[in-house]
Amino acid sequence: MHAIQSPSDDSPWSVALPAQRSGAAQEPGFAVVDVETTGLGRTDRVISAGVYQLDAQGEVTDHWYTLVNPERDPGPVWIHGLTSAVLAGAPTFPEIAGELAARLDGRVMVAHNALFDWNMISREYARAGLRAPVEQRLCTMVLSRDLGLPLANGKLATLAAYFGVEQRQAHNALDDARVLAEAFRPSLQLARQVGVPLPLTSCVAVTDIGELEAAAPAAAARGWSSSYRPSRKRPACPYPNPGRWQDGTPLLQGMRVAITGDTATDRELLEDRAIEAGLHIASSVSRLTSLLVTNQPDSWSGKARKAREFGTPVVGEDAFLQLLREVAAHPGA
Repeated sequence: MHAIQSPSDDSPWSVALPAQRSGAAQEPGFAVVDVETTGLGRTDRVISAGVYQLDAQGEVTDHWYTLVNPERDPGPVWIHGLTSAVLAGAPTFPEIAGELAARLDGRVMVAHNALFDWNMISREYARAGLRAPVEQRLCTMVLSRDLGLPLANGKLATLAAYFGVEQRQAHNALDDARVLAEAFRPSLQLARQVGVPLPLTSCVAVTDIGELEAAAPAAAARGWSSSYRPSRKRPACPYPNPGRWQDGTPLLQGMRVAITGDTATDRELLEDRAIEAGLHIASSVSRLTSLLVTNQPDSWSGKARKAREFGTPVVGEDAFLQLLREVAAHPGA
């Protein structure tokens, strides 16, 4: 496994680093992507993006990085390190949209918690009056699960450590993309060796989401999952409930999580990820519920009404998927 270089501290706002060509057949491959953002919500903005282009065999052919001026507060600087001063002279998203599109076009977009990266990118293109040229995405969290990798949690750092990949600058978009590219290559090879199909998901552009929410049958046809389905019998959560989730803190193993409304991620897959992280999926909302996940917090579903009554913390699907990346160990573990 050869190392892929990270950007230096004096990298310009947008840089295409020297390509590393392999002798593999020239056919459409993958675009391994990471974006840093001002936050986790639907109105938050991309502030940096890193892309590693891989051929069909998983070998790196090119890599690229850019800062993006969000023209607003940069959000959690203590996480991504990108201040307003650093971003002030960077290009805006419409100014880099064409180059990013050229690096995504015709490829499967690969990301760790891919729904989050896809939604952030798709929304940026929608704001610019454009459509992101991505038809399919692949989430490495899902691929790791399908491969049965013995990982303690869903963190990128844990996946990297499993494959012996060094993280040099966590939450730097290019270094995170490099780390994921190096971890995805052996994952791809393993999947092909043991016959595990790649978990490819069709990408629905954000401009379509309003139509999907307004028409439930169309939503089902386009890949959105409905909350109205028979419940599956789940294994008992091995951890006691540590209480309610507090904004700004990680989820803790044992927390009781309820989900309501339509989700872009298949509901069973979303529940599986939560259970694998050590959370308890609750079928209803009570005073003991730690968190409600919903994309429609003001809806009149039974769970949403109960959450308002009990003051249960509520987050959207994107934020929940981000929280799943770093679920903390139970306090009593």
